[in-house]
Amino acid sequence: MSTEALTARGGDFFCRTPDRIFTAEDFRGDDALMVRTAEEFSRKEVLPIQERLDAQEEPLMRDLVRKAGELGFCGADTSEDYGGLGLPKNLAARMLEMLSLNASFSVTIGITSGISQVGLNLFGTPEQKAQYLPSLTSGEQIGAYALSEPNSGSDALSMTTRADEKGDKYILTGTKMWISNAKWADQFLVMAKVGGEKVSAFIVERDFPGVSVAREEHKMGLKGSSTARLVLENAEVPAANLLHEVGKGHQVAFNALNLGRFKLSSMSIGPAREALRVAADYAQDRRQFGVPISSFGLIEKKFADMAAWFYAAESMIYRCGADIDSAFSALGGTPDGNRLAAEEFAVECSACKVLSTELESLIVDEALQVYGGYGFTEEFPVARIYRDARISRIYEGTNEINRIFMADRHVRRAVEGKTSLSGRADSFISDLCNKAFTAFVETYGTDGFGKKVSQVHLGALSDLLALNYAEQSARLRASQTGGINESLAAHFTNWATGQAARAYQVAIGESVMLPEWARVDISDLARAVYDRRIPIVAH
Repeated sequence: MSTEALTARGGDFFCRTPDRIFTAEDFRGDDALMVRTAEEFSRKEVLPIQERLDAQEEPLMRDLVRKAGELGFCGADTSEDYGGLGLPKNLAARMLEMLSLNASFSVTIGITSGISQVGLNLFGTPEQKAQYLPSLTSGEQIGAYALSEPNSGSDALSMTTRADEKGDKYILTGTKMWISNAKWADQFLVMAKVGGEKVSAFIVERDFPGVSVAREEHKMGLKGSSTARLVLENAEVPAANLLHEVGKGHQVAFNALNLGRFKLSSMSIGPAREALRVAADYAQDRRQFGVPISSFGLIEKKFADMAAWFYAAESMIYRCGADIDSAFSALGGTPDGNRLAAEEFAVECSACKVLSTELESLIVDEALQVYGGYGFTEEFPVARIYRDARISRIYEGTNEINRIFMADRHVRRAVEGKTSLSGRADSFISDLCNKAFTAFVETYGTDGFGKKVSQVHLGALSDLLALNYAEQSARLRASQTGGINESLAAHFTNWATGQAARAYQVAIGESVMLPEWARVDISDLARAVYDRRIPIVAH
C-alpha cells in the first residue's frame, strides 16, 4: 500500500479492532483452580520465607522451583510431550501473575519457565526438546537466558561473544552480563557470533568445559534472585547444541524477548496486586483523628487510581495473550511458522511491557504513600515491593528501546493491516493516536521513519499507541462485563486522556482541548477494593 493510499484512509488504517476481549472473568472451572493454586503456592510457600530468600539461603530457591515444577508451574505453556501443561498463553500468564507476589521468586520461575524455554519450544529439534525441556518443566533443573554483555545492552547485536566451529564442537569465548538465575542455572540459552559475524543461539550446559559463573551482583532490589555474569573461556559446546541455524540466532533471541515481554507484563502486575492488597489492609487498620485513614478522600482517590490502573493493565495483557494464542493456532507448528506467530504481536507485547511496568511503578509508589513514614521502613512489606519493582522498566529491553521499536514497527504492520494497537477513531485517545500517526506518515512515509524522527517524538507516538491500546481494551472489557467495570474503565480513561494529550503535544507540537471527564464515584471504587482486599474489584 502506498503512502498516499494509507493516509487517504485516515484513522481507519490503524486497522484491527476486536469484537471481544479475553479477560480475567473468563477463567472458570479447572482454569480458575489452577490460578487459585498458584496464588496459594505464593502465599503459603513463598511469602512466609521472603527474608530467608533475600539472604539467598540455600537451598530454598531450588526447593521452591522444584515444588513449583511438581505442580506444573515450570512448564505451563510448554507442550505436554515434554512434561509441560500445554496451556494457552493467557492462562499461563494469569498463573505467573499469581506466582509473582514476591518479585525475586517471580524472576526465578519466570526465566526458567519462560525465555529459557521459548527458544527450544519455537526452534528446537525434537531431539533437543526431548533432551532439555523435561528437566526444566519438572523443576529438576533451572534455566537462564544469556544475551546482554558488558558493552552490549539495548544494542544487543553488537555482542562480541564469539563461537568458532572446531570439528564436532563450537568453542565459545566471551562474557554475558546481568544473567538472571546464573547462580542456580543448569542450562543457558546463549547468543554468540559464529566466526565473529553470524549471530547464533546455543544451548550451553553449566558443566561444559570452560563455563563458569562470576560473583553475584550487589543489587538494589530482587535480592532473593540471582544475577551474575556468565563467563565463557574457550567453552566447548557440542555442534548438536546449535539452536535453529547459524546466522539466525537473532530470530531466537528477539522472539524469545517478544513473548518474554508479554509474560513480564503479568510478572509486573503480580507485585502490584500484592502492594494494593497490603496497602488496603493497612489503610483499614491505621486510624488518625479517630477514624481509619481509608475514609479520607485523598486516600480513597489513591485506591481508585490504583484499581483503575491495574484494571487497564490486566485488560490489555489478556487481550494480547488471546491474540498470541490465535496466532500460534493459525501459524505455529514449524520453526518458520512459530517465528511468524511470535512476531505477529511483537508491538503489542512491547506496549504491554511498557505500560504495565510503568503502571506497576505508579501503583507501588501510591501504595507506599498510603503507609506514610512506615512505608519507608523495612518493617512493612511495601518497602521490598517498591525496591523490587524498579527493575521492571529496565530488563527484557528497557522501556526506552521498546518505545523506539514500537512506533516504527507499528507503521510497518499497519501498512499490512496487521496491528491491533489502534483502531477506528472511537474515542478521544484513538483519534489523537490516528491523527499523530497520519501526520508522521505524510511527512516521513512508511519505510523506516524511525531512523528519521527524533527519539523524543518516537517515544510520544509510542505512548499514544500504548495508552490507546489500554484504554480501548479496558473499555471493551467493561462493555462485556458491566457493573463496576464501567467505572474502572471510565476512571482509567480520565487519567489516560490527560497523558495522551501531553504525548500528542510532544509528537505534533499542537495542544488539544480535553473532553469532559466522565463522572466516577471515587469512594465507591475505593470501598470495593477495601471490601475485597484485591485490586480487581470486578467479577
